[in-house]
Amino acid sequence: MTAFPEVKKKLGFGFMRLPMKKGRIDTEEVNKMVDHFLEQGFNYFDTARGYMGGKSEWAIRECLTSRHPRSAYILTDKLSSEFFSKQSDIRPLFEKQLRDCGVDYFDFYLMHAMDMRIYKKFQDCKAFETAYEFKKEGRIRHFGISFHDQAYLLDRILTEHPEVEAVQIQYNYADYEDPAVEARKCSEVCEKHGKPVLVMEPVKGGNLVRLPAKADRILREAGSGSNASYAIRFAATPEHHFMVLSGMSSMKDMLDNVSYMKNFHPLNEMETEAIRGVVEVFRSMDFIPCTTCGYCLRSCPVGLPIPDFFSLLNTQKLFNTWNTGYYYRNMTATVPRASDCIKCGRCEEACPQHLKIRKLLKQVAREFE
Repeated sequence: MTAFPEVKKKLGFGFMRLPMKKGRIDTEEVNKMVDHFLEQGFNYFDTARGYMGGKSEWAIRECLTSRHPRSAYILTDKLSSEFFSKQSDIRPLFEKQLRDCGVDYFDFYLMHAMDMRIYKKFQDCKAFETAYEFKKEGRIRHFGISFHDQAYLLDRILTEHPEVEAVQIQYNYADYEDPAVEARKCSEVCEKHGKPVLVMEPVKGGNLVRLPAKADRILREAGSGSNASYAIRFAATPEHHFMVLSGMSSMKDMLDNVSYMKNFHPLNEMETEAIRGVVEVFRSMDFIPCTTCGYCLRSCPVGLPIPDFFSLLNTQKLFNTWNTGYYYRNMTATVPRASDCIKCGRCEEACPQHLKIRKLLKQVAREFE
């Protein structure tokens, strides 16, 4: 694995869920959080042009780069597809990002939110090639991607772009075996290609902090750590995961995260078993009792990935997060949508659970389309 010795510890401060006061970023509180983070030996900060309603890069300059020497921190920014239309737009955008962040270079610069559609745009606009020029000019130190799709596409991108040095993926214990996110498989693809991993959404947007009572009880019995501690340490445990981002929105979050990541220890077997128990609670709460046997897949003339759709709908009902719909869109970029069902009923004839699949597919379509 490529090492990044300048990165001191495995916890990063993501500037995407900052504390707010009267509708604005609470810079006084963020200043205190930044100072404490650095004082405790951490140095990795992450931003993107669209975070915090477009104010994240400004907050980086206001709270970090104007107050601390450049050698004190590692800064990551990203090239996001919504801010350019053609190759000639990229360099002016990059220059503005540097100015807005108040720096002369980025330590990491990521091609942002790769999925099939966005990857095609980046290819058409020669975004990888343009960004790599910035590296040759010394204006970025490390070149990478952030990724929101399935493992097969990640494998393709890393095969076509071996110059990628690091990959940011969504990875948490709830998404570990999720058929849309494929967190485990994406991590394994990175390991196969020798790419160190940056983890985003380790607590799934806070949902792994606010657990159902039964799941919460399992973690309480496993030890004294916070729910966030189990989720973040799970994400940091694989050796090739060199960074876990946390979108800390208060000093309380900061103090909690720093307490167990200052001297990081991987999950032990008892803690890992507790995580498995929490996942089993999630599965027992599924609203659609699909066993993913696959009989419906062999029967469907349209080729609908029915169990995957049901898994997404269950996840949405359990966590109610925006990115479930995002993954549905990614999935249906290459397969038919739930609304493409022709209502032939063959799936229901084959289903050993006797699910009303046609009716359930209508629910999927209503939720995500």
